[in-house]
Order: sequence, then C-alpha cells, then structure tokens
Amino acid sequence: MFKHILIPADGSDNAQRAIDKAIGLAQAFKSQVTAIYVIDPYAFTGVGTDFAYGHAEYLSAATDEGNQALQVAKEAFQAAGLELTTTVVEGHAIYKGILEAATNIGADLIVIASHGHKGLEKLILGSVTSQVLSHAHLPVLVVRD
Repeated sequence: MFKHILIPADGSDNAQRAIDKAIGLAQAFKSQVTAIYVIDPYAFTGVGTDFAYGHAEYLSAATDEGNQALQVAKEAFQAAGLELTTTVVEGHAIYKGILEAATNIGADLIVIASHGHKGLEKLILGSVTSQVLSHAHLPVLVVRD
C-alpha cells in the first residue's frame, strides 16, 4: 500500500514514537523509508560580518544536530532489520522542507509526530505538523504524544 514513507526526525521522544510507528508500517508494507531533518537556513538574523560568521556557525551546529537525530532513527531501523535513507535538507520553513522532500523522493505517506503544544505556546511556536497537514497532497499519519 505505501511504497515510500517519509519521516521528519528531530531527535525528540515524540519523533521517536513516529519512527517506531514507521518501522511497523515499513515491515507490514515492505516500504522504502527516508528520514529527514530540516534546517531553516534563514532562522538566524544578524548584521554584517557578524551575521556571516554567526550564520555559518548556526548552519554547522544545526547540521550536526540533524545528523545526530538521523543517526538515532537509523539505529532504530537497523535494530528492526530495516534500511533507512537519511538526509539533512534546508527549507525556508520547516513544513515546506518536509513537503518538498516528500515530492522529491516520491513519498506516498508522511509519518510525523505531534508535539502537542497547547494554548499560548502553540500560538507562539506554531505547529510544523499542523502546517504539513494543511498543505500536504498525500496521506499524513500524525503520531500523538
């Protein structure tokens, strides 16, 4: 049923639950799975040479963080006897990076965690999962905490 599953991974406990769900789906449907970590390259703001130096540090740190999150996902898949393709991608907005990656790899399902922010925290932080649901043109499985 699902040939290629995309999992956005961020290293959180909630994302790990989504990874576990994707493992079960991949086993059941013999799906190919790709895990991504999305970096917003425009998240850093600054001025002049300080911006350039700080921006490079930000991208390096974000890439390292992404690689660590993806390594955890890869280890979970390996423990289940499955292969996992991983990649760090850049997206102007995290949800756009997820949707672009889904299109680029030909995913037919996104398995994503919901962090369950409520009230003011949700209003201020927004919700990547909510944005993915609002803009996706393919099935999205939301794994709640």
